[in-house]
Amino acid sequence: MASVVKAFQPSGILDGINGNQLRREIISAVETGVDLVLLDLQDVTFMNSAGIGTLLAALRAVRTKGSNIFICSINEQVKMLFNMTKMERIFNIYSSRDEFNSKILSPDRQLLENH
Repeated sequence: MASVVKAFQPSGILDGINGNQLRREIISAVETGVDLVLLDLQDVTFMNSAGIGTLLAALRAVRTKGSNIFICSINEQVKMLFNMTKMERIFNIYSSRDEFNSKILSPDRQLLENH
């Protein structure tokens, strides 16, 4: 059976409120059969500790279902926050969606774009 990958691309500020909404959307996707979640953060302009907390909560929920989360396209502010909080050790982070596609996706995996 082919794996199903769904991409999420939040924008603006990723804080507790926006992060919780994103977490709910990710969990809902996994509950409907998504195996791999890609968080494309290229449009996130700022993230705070609450945003990190919601990403961790989403990761725990997704792994409980046997799925996984990958992150790509983080900006310098988010990269600094990830480095300070050691998030780069917890999440699989790719420089771009292309890098994710070439390293993770194979012909039997289907990418579903989030609208």
